Amino acid sequence: MKTLYRTRANVTGGRTGIATVADGSLSLAIATPKELGGAGGPGANPEQLFAAGYAACFLSAIRYVAAGRKLRITDEARVSADVGIGSREDGRGFGLEIALEISLPDIDAATAADLVEEAHVVCPYSHLARNGVDVRLSMAA
Repeated sequence: MKTLYRTRANVTGGRTGIATVADGSLSLAIATPKELGGAGGPGANPEQLFAAGYAACFLSAIRYVAAGRKLRITDEARVSADVGIGSREDGRGFGLEIALEISLPDIDAATAADLVEEAHVVCPYSHLARNGVDVRLSMAA
């Protein structure tokens, strides 16, 4: 793969901590939801961050596909991502379930469905969800 962009996020405290990105454009508290045994309260959680990232990326993928077809996607277009976390059936940890809801006003239903299917191929989050990704692990010095 030819990498076009790379970023780095740093987290301390895990699900109850602080997340920052290297360029300083993001710094936020992370809080464990009550449903997962945490206190809840102020702060985002990894599932919310994943949902926001996936929704943003998928809408961008739709816009990319539409632009290639000379179609205009209005500013009212919306993608909502529902992300759930739970125990995996193999008993070896946790998994995610994901549902995307797409609204493309001013695009006829057949064209919208076709754009969404192609965006699902183009979007890297969809690719990750469908095929996994090679993760390199290393220990910091």
